[in-house]
Amino acid sequence: MNQFFLMLRAENLTKIYRSGEDEVMVFENLNFEIHAGEFVAVVGESGAGKTTLLHLLAALDTPTRGEVYFLRERIGDYTVRQRAAYRNEKIGFVWQMHYLLPEFSAIENVIMPSLIRGEDFETARLRGAELLAEVGLAQAAERQVGELSGGERQRVALARALINRPQLLLADEPTGNLDARSAERVSTLLEKLHRDHGLTSVLATHNMELAQHADRALRLAKGKLTEAVIPEVS
Repeated sequence: MNQFFLMLRAENLTKIYRSGEDEVMVFENLNFEIHAGEFVAVVGESGAGKTTLLHLLAALDTPTRGEVYFLRERIGDYTVRQRAAYRNEKIGFVWQMHYLLPEFSAIENVIMPSLIRGEDFETARLRGAELLAEVGLAQAAERQVGELSGGERQRVALARALINRPQLLLADEPTGNLDARSAERVSTLLEKLHRDHGLTSVLATHNMELAQHADRALRLAKGKLTEAVIPEVS
């Protein structure tokens, strides 16, 4: 783990949702640091605010108060174009719902972020094929994702997340819709890809077995974030 510089820092991060005159405090005054190379699990029950937190780290949403820093830059200062570039070039996403396009093949889904970035098609396709092989789906490259199993689709989503060589991987309940066997395969693969690609990874989950793959854990509960010890799961 490289601890010489910070990848992410949150300072007094607060998110409040308003509905009419009502306010819902999701979390308040969160402060934490994540160093380059760390694999951090954010654990907590459904509805604790884990997804909201990842959205703020990804500049998909803005905090009510507080700041997120990426490599010491305030994300809140980014222009619309800079936020889009941050999401496309610096971050890989893996969500509970894979958000693949069923009418396209596995490799077409994988290379789409690269094409959006302006990458040459053949160059993108070569890298996409390499990544599909890395997640064990070399033979499925030309198959439409609608024909794949849930676990296979999530592995396609993992390959897509890495196509632009991100520095930061964000994963939100990536095994939430999978059976136990597929979930374990994706969990192990996430850890391997984190190491092999030199990523900084933040994983949100309520699955303690998945959290055990991380270097350390933070627990989000009742609007507060604390260091957590993940119990051994037999």
